[in-house]
Amino acid sequence: MRIWGKTRGVRVRRGTALSVAGLLAAPALVLGTGTAAQAASCTAAKGPYQKQVEKYLKRPVDGRQSTADCKAIRAFQKTRGITPAAGYAGPVTWNTMKTITAQKAGEKNPNKAKKCPTNKGRIACVDLTRQLSWIQDGKKLKFGPVPVRTGRDGAETRTGAKKIYWRNIDHWSTLYDVPMPYAQFFDGGQAFHSVTKSMYNNPGSAGCVNMRPADAKAYWKLLKNGDDVYVYGRKLGT
Repeated sequence: MRIWGKTRGVRVRRGTALSVAGLLAAPALVLGTGTAAQAASCTAAKGPYQKQVEKYLKRPVDGRQSTADCKAIRAFQKTRGITPAAGYAGPVTWNTMKTITAQKAGEKNPNKAKKCPTNKGRIACVDLTRQLSWIQDGKKLKFGPVPVRTGRDGAETRTGAKKIYWRNIDHWSTLYDVPMPYAQFFDGGQAFHSVTKSMYNNPGSAGCVNMRPADAKAYWKLLKNGDDVYVYGRKLGT
């Protein structure tokens, strides 16, 4: 499918459908965060990941929801942009905690497992499992790793070896009527670009690799058309 894009106020037709930074929040039942009643009164029942979430938040691990547990879980959800922020220990909240733990473990050496090629020169690596991206030259880390927000279930960011083929610093997607600053396209309509959402805002993008504004700007300065991109792994929940 072809869509219309806009560059500096001028509409241009650009290949396949472009992905979007943000998606409307899905109902609580779809996200697995609880029923409507639980969302309204989060102390009513424990979540399926109650003990795991309690342990992560350094709460007493008893597997029972309390008012204090609810407040702690809700604070974490609000800080990370998880919706609804109902204090319910569901799969979205637990998956986010696991992702953050994996990200912290990979801060110093994100390519420790050598899954991103080191024989390509400059390359942007995207690990869907850890929701991390970085830029390396051979084995040398040039930037990152930084957290990213990739495709939701059913609109996953496609894996494999790619190349940046088109860049637009102030791209606008008219399909979704949203800005896509610092857009660098590497696979059809999938691109690196800036968003103002939290990187942990569920359920994810429509396929693009969303980045924080400062990180997207740094990628814009470090990459160019023809540079390699390598996407691997699988996002939790997809």
